[in-house]
Amino acid sequence: MKLIVTLITILFLAGCSELLFYPERDVPLTPEKAHLPYRDLTLTTADGTKLNAWFLPAKAGVPVKGTVLHLHGNGGNMAWHLSGSYWLPEQGYQVLLLDYRGYGHSEGDPSLPAVYQDIDAAFDWLNKAPEVQGKPLVVLGQSIGGALGVHYLSEHPQQRSRVKALVLDGVPASYREVARYTLSTSWLTWPFKRPLSWVIPDSDSAINGITQLKGTPMLLFQSLDDSQVPLHNGISLYQSAPLPRVLQLTRGPHVQTFEDPTWREVMVRYLDDPQHFNGLRRLAEIPNYPDPDASKKTSSAPSETQPAESSK
Repeated sequence: MKLIVTLITILFLAGCSELLFYPERDVPLTPEKAHLPYRDLTLTTADGTKLNAWFLPAKAGVPVKGTVLHLHGNGGNMAWHLSGSYWLPEQGYQVLLLDYRGYGHSEGDPSLPAVYQDIDAAFDWLNKAPEVQGKPLVVLGQSIGGALGVHYLSEHPQQRSRVKALVLDGVPASYREVARYTLSTSWLTWPFKRPLSWVIPDSDSAINGITQLKGTPMLLFQSLDDSQVPLHNGISLYQSAPLPRVLQLTRGPHVQTFEDPTWREVMVRYLDDPQHFNGLRRLAEIPNYPDPDASKKTSSAPSETQPAESSK
């Protein structure tokens, strides 16, 4: 009981936006170690904070289709999240991947609203970089990166007008609701899920900003197996999103979507025509994951599938 009281006290005293971020300073790999050409960049925010970013050019000989701004999740740093976008250069998409303040080699400490200056610095670079001009711009937001991107775009219509499409992967609709869900998964914290969740700021949550993104096509990936952002949270975000939007249900752990080449293909085909994309039902059926009874099934047994959903 003393441990619980101590935990509650710490959370209430530290009850602020810093609880949303879990940065790591150590950068275990670079794109070079993954055999990817890249440029190491330093971006400077409006308050003078210097951020580390990587620019991955499209693969040599592949026509450039556009540029993807990759906003990663709240744990680790961009090295941990390279798997979310390393594959895009081969498909003709340049990638700008940045570490928010306090992550990796970026200066400062992460907090709201300061972190929005980091996204602003990324857009400022994209607005000026010669290799980006005249190319479609896509924002890929994974987990909290998607929530940050939604709020930022809702507050910056001029930057939003440049975005061809917004791709969201495992994005929490509400920071507070996800905190309650996480607290409810342990008997130790379940009785305190509501009082503890109130220390989590919720005004910047994606569900409060996504309704402002009228005219911005959106593709939302949500895993049925996500243990961090539950299905009902992802669906509520989809339901709040204005048209045109598409919901793609997947299987597997939180924001591990692009480990599966099927979902990479879905994203690439979606980006070919975000306004009219209707290939999900044909492309992407979702097998059981994991299937504990696979060894018991005969080859003649039909597999269960879950069709993708779309707004079409």
